[in-house]
Amino acid sequence: MAKSRNTGRSPSDGKSGSLTSDLAARIKRAQASEQAPGDAEIAAANRNMSGWNRGMRLGTEFIAAILVGAGIGYLLDLWLRTGPWLMLVMLLVGFAAGVLNVVRSAAEMNRAAPPPTVAMRAPDDEEDE
Repeated sequence: MAKSRNTGRSPSDGKSGSLTSDLAARIKRAQASEQAPGDAEIAAANRNMSGWNRGMRLGTEFIAAILVGAGIGYLLDLWLRTGPWLMLVMLLVGFAAGVLNVVRSAAEMNRAAPPPTVAMRAPDDEEDE
């Protein structure tokens, strides 16, 4: 019978079954702890974003959509030899897609933000003077 390299015992000894089940349990725990982030974790990350981070995210999404639209239009113009017309049309489509992305992202950020407290809603008396 084959001997195990580490212990010198055969793999069919009584302890090998418990070692295998222990290893399987540890693997399952490790896989469960490394799951993709859920909605709660994404919402928590959005709550922790500063104003600068939010602005950069929205600006990046807007500019990326415009550049992708212009790039697709440019490639279509090269392929179809239509001059700048498809690039201009796709630039406008990219602009519209960018605005839509910004509106969606801003709504998601607002939904994830904590509700305002009474102190945040009430006007400050010192500002009126």
